[in-house]
Amino acid sequence: MKKFLTLVLALVMALSLAACGGDKNKDNGDGGSTATKQLRFVTGGESGTYYGFGSVIATHATNNAGVNVVALSSDGSKANVFSLEENEAELGFCQSDVMAYAYNGTNIFADSGKVDCFSVLAALYTEQVQIVTTNPDIKSVADLEGKSVSVGAPASGVYFNAVDILSAYGIGDLDADGKFTKINATYQSFADSADALKNGQIDAAFIVAGAPTTAVADLATTKSVNLVSLDDEHIAKLLESSPYYTKCVIPAETYGMAGDVTTVGVSAVVLVRDDVSEDAVYALCADIFDNAASLVDTHAKYGEISLDYGASMTAVPYHAGAAKYFAEKGFTVPTK
Repeated sequence: MKKFLTLVLALVMALSLAACGGDKNKDNGDGGSTATKQLRFVTGGESGTYYGFGSVIATHATNNAGVNVVALSSDGSKANVFSLEENEAELGFCQSDVMAYAYNGTNIFADSGKVDCFSVLAALYTEQVQIVTTNPDIKSVADLEGKSVSVGAPASGVYFNAVDILSAYGIGDLDADGKFTKINATYQSFADSADALKNGQIDAAFIVAGAPTTAVADLATTKSVNLVSLDDEHIAKLLESSPYYTKCVIPAETYGMAGDVTTVGVSAVVLVRDDVSEDAVYALCADIFDNAASLVDTHAKYGEISLDYGASMTAVPYHAGAAKYFAEKGFTVPTK
């Protein structure tokens, strides 16, 4: 009997210690070492700005800020949100419109439901909606009717940007399965879209990323590339129904075009899971913003980073670590 009681007592103590100890590498969000856990940073396709810039951010933070970050390619904004929800990543790039839809469970997240396990780390730059074509006869969005057009990967942020813009021009109608009825849509990544344009397999492609975008720049080395402008009337219509967009201009020299292109854009935002430590998020924020001016030669997007833009998001609260950083710089951001 004594032996039995001793075994029971030992088992209880072992279980108690295991429950109290947990995973020594688990980051519970209340501070501590910034280097105890690798932070997986889901970005986008390998030919897009998310992946290129995200890789530079991850490498610099790992080598200089004591935060172990690894950049991973992905299918883009919506997929990144689900990766955060499923604890397959700690950080993720996301378009500001998709971020808001996820947090509120609306639009593209109406069926799957809201995802609110994340907060904002910072907004970094504007992502321009680029309607790319090599067909000189396509001069306006209206000219896309009946044409073969890549609208991004299925359920990506690009797809829903295409829906918004085509709808503003009256050619964004969808059938019961969510397929376009007034264009011949294909669903391709940036790189695949560029290849299809190069080979004459499609007439145009929606690409939503910071310009210059690698896939488009590469295409411009072999083909004459044109971007389709949006006119003021339809931009106003779009902004009225979708306030997440802002009007912006892509300079002609970006891809060697004949003139500047007027379009709309959304913000590229870094999201972070709420259970990532305040120390790690603070360190990553500091590494990005404090060093931006000196890192432009490593990636051009560093030149677009500013504190006021970084602290400009209002649709989703900021992580406590980010809020601490921005507060030290004189900016108050919403928190949970």
